[in-house]
Amino acid sequence: MSFPNLSALAVKERAITLFFLILAVIAGIYAFLSLGRAEDPPFTVRALVVSANWPGATPQEMQEQVADRLEKRIQEVPHLHEIETTVRPGQANLLVEFQDNTPKEIVPDLFYEVRKRMQEEAGSMPEGVIGPIVNDDFADVYFNLIALTAPGLPMRLITRDAENIRDRIHQVPGVRKALILGERSERVFIEFDPIRLNNLGLSPTAIFEAIDAHNRLVPAGRIETEGPRLYLRLDSDLSEPEELANVPLRIGDRLIRLADIATVHRGYEDPPSYLVRSKGEDAVLIGVVMESGVNGLELGERLENFIEEERTRLPLGMSLNVLTNQADAIAGAVNLFQIKFFIAVAVVVAVSILAIGLRAGLIVGIAVPVTLGITFLIMLMMRINLDRVTLGALILALGLLVDDAIISVEMMLVKMEEGWDRVKAAAHAWTVTAAPMLFGTLVTVAGFIPIGFAQSAVGEYTGNIFWVLGISLIVSWLVAVIFVPYLGVKMLPAQHKTHTQGQDPAQSNHQPYQSSRYQRLRSLISWCVVHRKTVVFITIGLLLLAIAGMATVVQKQFFPTSDRPEVLISVYMPQGTSIEATDRTVQKLEELLTPMEEIESLSAYIGAGAPRFFISASPEMPDPGFAKLIAVATDAQARDRIIEQVNQAIDRGRFPEARVRATGLLYGPPVTWPVAFRILGPNPDTLRSIAYDIRNVMEQNPHVRGAHLDWNERAPILHLNMDKERLRLLGMTPLDVSRQLQFQLEGVTVTQLRQDIRSVNVVARMAGLNHDARSNADILSRIEIVTPEGRKLPFSQLGEIETRFEEPVIKRHNRERVLMVQGDVEGAQPNDVSLALWDNLKTLRSNLPPGYHLELAGSVEESTKGESSIQKMQPIMFAVMLIFIMLQMRSFSGTFMVIATAPLGLIGAVLALLMFQQPFGFVALLGLTGLAGILMRNTLILTQQVTDNFKAGMSQFEGVVEAAVQRARPVILTALAAVFAFVPLTLDTFWGPLAFVLIGGVAVGTAITLLFVPALYGLWFRIKPQESE
Repeated sequence: MSFPNLSALAVKERAITLFFLILAVIAGIYAFLSLGRAEDPPFTVRALVVSANWPGATPQEMQEQVADRLEKRIQEVPHLHEIETTVRPGQANLLVEFQDNTPKEIVPDLFYEVRKRMQEEAGSMPEGVIGPIVNDDFADVYFNLIALTAPGLPMRLITRDAENIRDRIHQVPGVRKALILGERSERVFIEFDPIRLNNLGLSPTAIFEAIDAHNRLVPAGRIETEGPRLYLRLDSDLSEPEELANVPLRIGDRLIRLADIATVHRGYEDPPSYLVRSKGEDAVLIGVVMESGVNGLELGERLENFIEEERTRLPLGMSLNVLTNQADAIAGAVNLFQIKFFIAVAVVVAVSILAIGLRAGLIVGIAVPVTLGITFLIMLMMRINLDRVTLGALILALGLLVDDAIISVEMMLVKMEEGWDRVKAAAHAWTVTAAPMLFGTLVTVAGFIPIGFAQSAVGEYTGNIFWVLGISLIVSWLVAVIFVPYLGVKMLPAQHKTHTQGQDPAQSNHQPYQSSRYQRLRSLISWCVVHRKTVVFITIGLLLLAIAGMATVVQKQFFPTSDRPEVLISVYMPQGTSIEATDRTVQKLEELLTPMEEIESLSAYIGAGAPRFFISASPEMPDPGFAKLIAVATDAQARDRIIEQVNQAIDRGRFPEARVRATGLLYGPPVTWPVAFRILGPNPDTLRSIAYDIRNVMEQNPHVRGAHLDWNERAPILHLNMDKERLRLLGMTPLDVSRQLQFQLEGVTVTQLRQDIRSVNVVARMAGLNHDARSNADILSRIEIVTPEGRKLPFSQLGEIETRFEEPVIKRHNRERVLMVQGDVEGAQPNDVSLALWDNLKTLRSNLPPGYHLELAGSVEESTKGESSIQKMQPIMFAVMLIFIMLQMRSFSGTFMVIATAPLGLIGAVLALLMFQQPFGFVALLGLTGLAGILMRNTLILTQQVTDNFKAGMSQFEGVVEAAVQRARPVILTALAAVFAFVPLTLDTFWGPLAFVLIGGVAVGTAITLLFVPALYGLWFRIKPQESE
């Protein structure tokens, strides 16, 4: 099969080539400016939340009557991975996660399946259950979180202003949706005077019915006239408290107003279920979600202008503050990319100039932006954004895409040094190098196949590495065979002929390689071929040593810590704690953090987690005993100082009532605790006993900090053991008692008022009990129960009150009760610590009671999912590589030579990781996977040269040695270009481990390849030493 010589065609049709060169540059600039910008790639969070409420139910009743039924129905949905259920008094939350390998196209269908089953199950729920409610907005990542505060202004008025801003923010191009977050539910309270109520002989039920009758919206009819249809409207609206206070009540023959026997006033949900504060002030948040594919920098500018405009509209005392802003992270990433890009280009050009001359180096320098320009254009057509992953992949590609240009230029230089003219040298470069370069490029791209097609969440997150590298490397080949020959003809200087007419061409082939440096290299390679067994066995020994080092000495991690400036401070109170107690601890933390100059914004979320402002920061489930504070620092160094100061306050015992934890954000899938063990079994006491043993083992490890049980405490409850006989004689039922108690303690919802865009619950309760009184258990001594005859009885006469203890929370994992033992890690990598503890727990695991089992959770569990998805694709990767290598080499021996060098990069990778004390994680695994392809590319070109030398009639010894000598300059040059281009990536927290793996692997692997492949040839073909004579 013959393929047209594109290099000769490009040199022949120079005007067309120049036209396409200019077009590529212009199109590249346009594409770069048009590409979408985002912090993270488009990512499908395969999770949703189902919640249900049943006021008054115990956790056990919620589990048996509500959660269990919902779990069974959810288990019917395909691709289900796990259901994490948290049951609290009157409340159940189910976090439903689907398998990582679920195709993202069917995730909306799976969400629909869950929603449909929940709607079907709602009809069979016990009376009084609210829900189930499905929240599939759980996956939204907020581009901006904007806080609206106004000290002293009622929250309901702040909410109305927030709604107006939300409506206007929807009009900003690029905004997909904007949500109001942290709103406190409004209430209108009717507080009755119990003495006056009893004196008038009014029952609360009659009052409730009267209020509802004046508030109910019912049609009053219509009149069909010859013209318009006339609707009859009645005034039945009690939207204002004053109107509610004027509701008439009939007592015998008299009418009185509601205000005569009760106080009506506005208020909020009491106790609150969720509180949000910004810089210590109550706040309402507006969460902005960006449209997919939009340029985040441009949206950031539009939102900034919008916020400035809104600030001019706000009344005095009201402020609008941006808490988190993805545009800052995107701007930082893009600016950093541009700096690293120019540094990498400058380094590559400098290396090329030093090695092959000024003009040849400039040709390589021109080839880089041309290649990237076409790459940007294809990315734009494929709708691939510039984000954390693609920007890193582009910098990664910089070190690889120059290879073809360098090889092509170097071959032209060699031929011109031999006396060929530029045009003939350019056309000849295609004949010799085009096929090896193409298949070498395809082998390199194939090395990243597992990343591009890994069926997992992390595979989806990092998958664009394959596409960006694949596009850029294939484009680099086209540039090397079309534009580089043209540039070479135009720019390369004329060379002095190094042979005379009539000289043997075979001898002239050696002329460019007769310098003293080449002679020394030839001697070294000759020695390696002669002592081939020694070289091969030393190489194999180093490889085995590297494998052992990777397995034992090199630290392991999952994903590195982010360089984002946010500090996450989590507050864990004992299970069953009230939200007021949690809030008091949060206020102490706010007092500590507010004076710190490093903090740009501070927000607190009490009763549940913070909204998802970062892709791996999953919101925590509602819990009155939990709070999270987000402190945005000026930079990553300031973030670390804040964390250190918070930890010092914790160590000094400033927050003895809570477990307080300060961390930074982590890349990758969400992992709450880096080291965690999951115990599953039916009995909570047995789970506790096992957990205590595990905690003891964890505490003995010097790297584990703060080992604890996920839940442990029992919460006190007051139980009224009613005297049923006395109750019967009084003519009362337990329902009557419950209603009266609820009326006096919490209040009873009577009706709903229609207040502009909100429906507000009207809550009736007993007056004389302020908030402090309701927070004290002694209140029971003041409560009186009214019998049907109107007699008042002290609450204590209904039966015996006793204190009992119950589980305040029930946690289940896939319908099994679960208890987590978890902790932080200090001075080591979580994966190493987890695996060491797992070995220490071997005896405990083998002695678990029947029905109980222990699972490894935390970072290890998530990293195993990600790594297994990569490993599943590796056989396909090797198969594709073999196909490309075989198509090029067309011999088993040549293919074997190329494959043999694939693992050699591990030697340099382990050496670099150990020298620079870098951990090996998922990101480094991506580098190691691609490293095999990079090394085999060089070997492919080297072995092709050996084959060409054999065909030219050289002896086996001479053919092998001369091939290594001839290919040494381009191979070393491409390796140096790659190594220096990767250097800027070493400073990046996300890409750093990968860069070190590639730097060490390429540098050491290339050096070993130049010496190992000739020695392997000598061993394979049994080349005899005397052939050197």
